[in-house]
Amino acid sequence: MANLNLSGIELFDAGERASRDEITALQTERMKWSLRHTYDNVAHYRAKCVAKGVHPDDFRQLSDIAKFPFTVKTDLRDTYPFGMFAVPREQVLRIHGSSGTTGKPIVVGYTRDDLDMWADMMARSIRAAGGRPGMMVHNAYGYGLFTGGLGAHAGAERLGCTVVPVSGGMTERQVQLITDFKPDIIMVTPSYMMALLDGFHAAGLDARQCSLRFGIFGAEPWTNAMRREIESAFTLDATDIYGLSEVMGPGVAQECVETKDGLHIWEDHFYPEIINPETGEVLPDGEMGELVFTSLSKQAFPIIRYRTRDLTRLLPGSARPGMRRMEKITGRSDDMIILRGVNLFPTQVEELLLATDWSAGHFQLELTRPHRMDEMTVHAEARPEEFASLNVEEAAHHLVHRIKATIGVSSHVVIHPPGGVERSLGKAKRVVDRRPKEI
Repeated sequence: MANLNLSGIELFDAGERASRDEITALQTERMKWSLRHTYDNVAHYRAKCVAKGVHPDDFRQLSDIAKFPFTVKTDLRDTYPFGMFAVPREQVLRIHGSSGTTGKPIVVGYTRDDLDMWADMMARSIRAAGGRPGMMVHNAYGYGLFTGGLGAHAGAERLGCTVVPVSGGMTERQVQLITDFKPDIIMVTPSYMMALLDGFHAAGLDARQCSLRFGIFGAEPWTNAMRREIESAFTLDATDIYGLSEVMGPGVAQECVETKDGLHIWEDHFYPEIINPETGEVLPDGEMGELVFTSLSKQAFPIIRYRTRDLTRLLPGSARPGMRRMEKITGRSDDMIILRGVNLFPTQVEELLLATDWSAGHFQLELTRPHRMDEMTVHAEARPEEFASLNVEEAAHHLVHRIKATIGVSSHVVIHPPGGVERSLGKAKRVVDRRPKEI
């Protein structure tokens, strides 16, 4: 990993230095504004408040936010394209979106002030991950409607970094640019970082000798085992970044390179809650549940109590004491696989794969129902240096046993040669569901 020299006040801005009491007071003030702004300007959310019998005047302290209705993804689809905007469309300087199952994207918008705040939060995140002015950033997040590319780009420029806007794909070219340009930082999905590692191997290059010192990885759940794999392969410090289009984009929360102990939420702009995903009940800090966010300063697209479906828990601040942390996302409540009555997440399988000597980290879970019962096949790829001498049958049998003993489900395992598992240029597609659809 990189040799860190991160002491000094340059690590922090005024928001990061705020005490817990100062953050709470600021959140209360900004929450009042955000509730009123949303109620007055977003007819759809105002109707939900009226139906629940709640009004912005009912908010007096932070715990009162629990009285207000949630916002869920169907609200955004039902108001497509601009029904959740709280300012005239002419004041929206940029529109982003994420793909939806209906074919219509989830549409979000930003005023000039929103874009400035987003760039500030991304700059804060990059700095917390080890970035400093003058460093070069290799930005391999996708550009376009996806918020990752342009969000990371603006934050890196705001911090004073040199940005290489590579986007996704063209792995061979990316390896060449990293080798030639010698960037200090890479921003990319963790699964595509593993694809870049393959690219280094294919080019006959040692990834440990490249210039990268810091990696900022997000857009999909990933494990500490994956962190260790990446850090060992590239000799860099890997940190997690969190965000989603509906709340802002990347930069809502960031892991600090000094501690790597969960992601500090930038609570001066985003208020987090953890709820029971079944009942909606607010849970105390420290308990595992579904993450909910309320924006505190967004103008064009304010969001109140948005159910992210991401599963985590809230912890006290560490490197930034005034800002609470969220534990690394373990999975999503809507991505959870229920297999013969057992709940499991792809990250659990990832942990077991990366604990082996042979796994390259690329995998997919295939769900089928050949008869009455659901079955899961783990398609896992072996490392190039291990595959030739690997006893595939024995290794697969051992992994089947570990999955059964650790997760509690029976499975099949197919070990593929190098390159045998489909690659993703962005977010990894970990689950392929071939089960017949219910009618």
